[in-house]
Amino acid sequence: MNILFICTGNTCRSPMAAALLKNKKPHLHIKSAGIFANENSAPNRHAVRALYEYDIQLHHTSTQVTEKLLHWADLILAMTTNHVQSLILHYPQFQEKYYTLKEFALSADNKVWKQLQEAYANVERIQTEMIQKHQLTDDQQELEERIIEACKNDMETIRTLEGQMVDYNISDPFGGSLEVYEKTLDELNTYIDLAIQKIEKN
Repeated sequence: MNILFICTGNTCRSPMAAALLKNKKPHLHIKSAGIFANENSAPNRHAVRALYEYDIQLHHTSTQVTEKLLHWADLILAMTTNHVQSLILHYPQFQEKYYTLKEFALSADNKVWKQLQEAYANVERIQTEMIQKHQLTDDQQELEERIIEACKNDMETIRTLEGQMVDYNISDPFGGSLEVYEKTLDELNTYIDLAIQKIEKN
């Protein structure tokens, strides 16, 4: 099974999650990437130190999300709902693989989350179609207003559904102390253990 963890810069949460899961289940094929990663950056020193306290050494350089990576993965676990939304908007062809780590681990609100994914994808479809149809227009403000109006119902649906969901985000330790990173690592460890249980049942 190929599992890809996603965060923002691929220097904190997703490499920590990948290292944790690899340590627990070395037979799995595990990678991580960032939506806004700077290629080949070193992991955060607090992330390295926090993992070391788990007796895990982190050997990692950051990687940008690519279509090739998303195609490789059987399961894509993001750190936040915003990460999933960004993936759906930019790579809608892989949306059946996208989950937040918490959502996958808890298996809660699956119906609501699927409705959200459909609404996100519909907004992207409408935007793309209208941009292609009106790409020669000189009035960009008018085009934006048309897109907003066309997406109005879906955006209302998104706001309503998001209000019904539990917090599926893994806390971002970036800029925090070692203690903050340790708390995030403990949080990751909890949900990775739950995710393993689900993976092993399937």
